[in-house]
This record gives sequence, C-alpha cells and structure tokens, in this order.
Amino acid sequence: MKIGIVCYPTFGGSGVVATELGKALAKHGHEVHFITYSQPTRLDFFNTNLFYHEVDIRTYPLFQYPPYELALASKMVNVVKYEKLDLLHVHYAIPHASAAFMAKQILKTEGIEIPVVTTLHGTDITLVGKDPSYEPVVTFSINESDGVTAVSDDLKKDTYQHFKIHREIEVIPNFIDLERFKKQKKDHFKTAICPNGEKLIVHTSNFRKVKRVDDVVKIFFGLRKKIPVKLLIVGDGPERTKTEGLCRELGICDDVRFLGKLEAVEEVLSVADLFLMPSEKESFGLAALEAMACEVPVISSNAGGLPELNINGVTGFVSDIGDVDDMIEKSLHILAEANLPTFKSNALERAKQFDVTAILPLYEAYYEKILNNRLQKVKAPSMG
Repeated sequence: MKIGIVCYPTFGGSGVVATELGKALAKHGHEVHFITYSQPTRLDFFNTNLFYHEVDIRTYPLFQYPPYELALASKMVNVVKYEKLDLLHVHYAIPHASAAFMAKQILKTEGIEIPVVTTLHGTDITLVGKDPSYEPVVTFSINESDGVTAVSDDLKKDTYQHFKIHREIEVIPNFIDLERFKKQKKDHFKTAICPNGEKLIVHTSNFRKVKRVDDVVKIFFGLRKKIPVKLLIVGDGPERTKTEGLCRELGICDDVRFLGKLEAVEEVLSVADLFLMPSEKESFGLAALEAMACEVPVISSNAGGLPELNINGVTGFVSDIGDVDDMIEKSLHILAEANLPTFKSNALERAKQFDVTAILPLYEAYYEKILNNRLQKVKAPSMG
C-alpha cells in the first residue's frame, strides 16, 4: 500500500505514535509518505520506503494567522495525485481530519477517490474538541472520515458521549517498539544519580496542567519522608517554572533533577524503580507503556484509558485523580524489596501485549477493510 500519514511532528503522544506506525509500515514493505510542517522528531530515513513532504506555510499581510489548514489540504492533494497514494491516515482530529475532507473533495473533482482514516488520540476530543468553537467541525470531520479509530475504549466512549457520531469507531491501542524500549545496562548512570542506593522515581510529560506535575513532586516529597529516594523529571512545558518553584519551596532541589526534553528516554527509564503518571486526562498513557517496557511499575491516576493499561495491583496501582496520599502509600508498597521484582516483571509482561508486531497487523487489516469498502461503493450499480 501507499499510505499518507498526517500528524503533529512533536514529542506529543499522537505525533510519536503516528511516526512509529509509519516506520513500522515502511519496514513491512509499505510506501509511507509523511505530510506535516516539519520533520517528525522520531523520523529517520534509514528505510527506502519512507518519504517526507513539508507543508509550505506562507504568510501574507492579509492574514493575521497563517492558514495552515488550507496549506495542509493543498499539500495532501499534491501528494495524493503525484505519489498515487491509496489511503490517507490522519492523526488528531484538529485540523487534520477537516483538512483531509477538503483535500478529498478537491481530488474528487479530478476523478480521484482517496479514503481517509482518522485516529483520535485524546485531547483532540476530550479538550479541544469539546470547545464550542471547534465542536461542529470535529463532529463533521469524524463523520465524513471513511474510517475512525481510537486509542482506548474510554476514548471511544467519550467520543460517542460528547459528539453526535454515527461512524463506527474501531479501538486500536497505542503500541511500543520493544526492540528500542527495553531495560538497558546503565548501572553507572544509576550509581551517579543514586550513590547511596536510593530508589529512583521518574516522570515524563509535556508539563501541561492536565499532567499534574505538582502532584508528582508532592508524591515524591511524601516518599522522601519515609525512604531514601531521588526524582528525575523528563520533558518541558508551561508548568515547569511553577514545578521548579514548588521543589524550592519544599526544600528538595538536591534530590530532584529536571532533564528537559530527551530523545533517548529509554536510557533514563532503564534505571528507574517507579514511574508516576497522576494525570487529570490521559486517553491511553503512552509514556507509562514506555516505562513498563523498561520493567518499571507505574503509579497512575484512574483517568481515561489508564486503568486499561496499568492493571491495578499487578503492573502498579491506580488512584483517584489528586489523591496524593493514596499514591504515596501504594508507591511505598511497590518499592518494598519484597514486592518490587514482581511488579517489574508484571510491567514487562503487560508491555509485551502492546508490541508493535502485535498492533501493526490490526492497522493493516483496518486499512484493507476501508479500501475494500471504497471499492464496493465504486462498483455498486447506481439506482434508477
């Protein structure tokens, strides 16, 4: 198949999943064309089946804001036409699904039928999509897609609950490449951070309010009163300054390190004992899955799709959003020497169920289904 993938080229979950999916499809023999405004952070060109098409965004005095959606739709039209794509797969509803609809209508006038698959990732539905300014466009774009997938049962339910969707939504979970995300021998790194054998706590996020990074610091502060611990925080974003201020206020700066954005996050996860994800909203929890693949148990909130991934009492524990005391208590249980090896082992076994080799065939089968549906519609005799 020749597949066009449209995504945000950032460290966010939707961009990461879209890029890793494209790479996996290319390795499996498909021709994959990425269409976005800059090269995705995880995209490499070691496979001859991978192509990147940059969206050219031009500004004119007339426009207060660059018309990205129009530029994206035009680029999709060009790539579909000249690369002879079989299917477009757009990740994140806004503005990719609506731009794809526009491209689809333009191509139809030239006798080209291109099916569009839209994957819903989370905040495009739970946050942005519910905004009255965007809701009609989100609803229309989803219903006009030829296929729709969601990364968790919870997100699927949320979409049906808040939007008038008459399309069937297929749940295809996020995935991980276990060849990359696995526990590595980094003893020297662990010794440098935890010279006295402290337990190492890790959190990764984009520091948005919904990630509740302040809760991460509060949980760590509670643990630190009970056992020797260190905290590594990976990522960057709007709440970082506030979080650093909280660390100073609590007097724990010597035991907390902010590492900023890291490409090789698996190296940090390889030396971690516990991963914290107390998010207010989380459609799936890709960062938690990455930790589990590196044999790190997870303490998470019960938000969104997290309970589907983090099995309570097995791979870690889930607590109510904002229940810091409960998260501290459950963290101490996991970190106890008698319990930690079992939780680590369980985390890895759970992660294996989301290996890319298990999830990729689900996407391939879904693409085939959408293409077959399109063929049947074309072949169907017109009435009258």
